[in-house]
Amino acid sequence: QVQLVESGGGLVQAGGSLRLSCAASGSIFSINVMDWYRQAPGKQQRDLVARITTGGSTIYADSVKGRFTISRDNAKNTVYLQMNSLKPEDTAVYFCHAGASGWGSWGQGAQVTVSS
Repeated sequence: QVQLVESGGGLVQAGGSLRLSCAASGSIFSINVMDWYRQAPGKQQRDLVARITTGGSTIYADSVKGRFTISRDNAKNTVYLQMNSLKPEDTAVYFCHAGASGWGSWGQGAQVTVSS
């Protein structure tokens, strides 16, 4: 079982930056990928924002390419999402997710609000 705790959300003006952190604990050896998803206001669906594998490969949603960067610190069991040039449409609850074949764990979510 893996536990995830997010931090770093908040309110920022358009064009600003925030960094989200996700600290993992528990059976971290079993994790294959770690992701950031977001759920926009009024939407039930969580959309993939960025993913990083144990090998360091990354993928990004088209809407955040060039602005967001996912990275990991294996020594701290922590994944980060650096968000630059934020836009009002980036406003959402951001969820950290860790998983492998057959299972997945979610963090509690971090609110990110971008004002215009």
